[in-house]
Amino acid sequence: MTELWSESDAGVLRLPSGRLVRGRGLRHPLDPGAPLPSYGVYLLGRRPPEVLWESGWIRWPDFRLPADRAAARAVLADVWERAAGQRVELACGGGRGRTGTALACLAVLDGVPGEEAVGYVRRHYDRHAVETPWQRRYVRGFGEG
Repeated sequence: MTELWSESDAGVLRLPSGRLVRGRGLRHPLDPGAPLPSYGVYLLGRRPPEVLWESGWIRWPDFRLPADRAAARAVLADVWERAAGQRVELACGGGRGRTGTALACLAVLDGVPGEEAVGYVRRHYDRHAVETPWQRRYVRGFGEG
């Protein structure tokens, strides 16, 4: 079994179930002493660079929504499952808009009502997370899909 994140690790969000997920911005270099994920999902408009760990990609242009929402839902459900026993991370360019939106969707999967999930992520991850009105609407509707 892989070691889990520590709640004190930079960018780590604790979901109500206790699952820990790290969000980060790819434009900011990873601290050399930071633990590496066992699985990462990258939320970018084009294919992400190769990494040393298992990874996935959701085609998700900056300030927008996932290009394929059904595929994004499946990947995020997998991330939520993996977070129970693995170090998983979600990352976009800056670590706020797309990453915050994806983290809020994980919070919905974890039982946080869709209308409260953005506030939850802003309180526990980054107060600027989820940047656009359509990202907020996407999170609110995520529990219905």
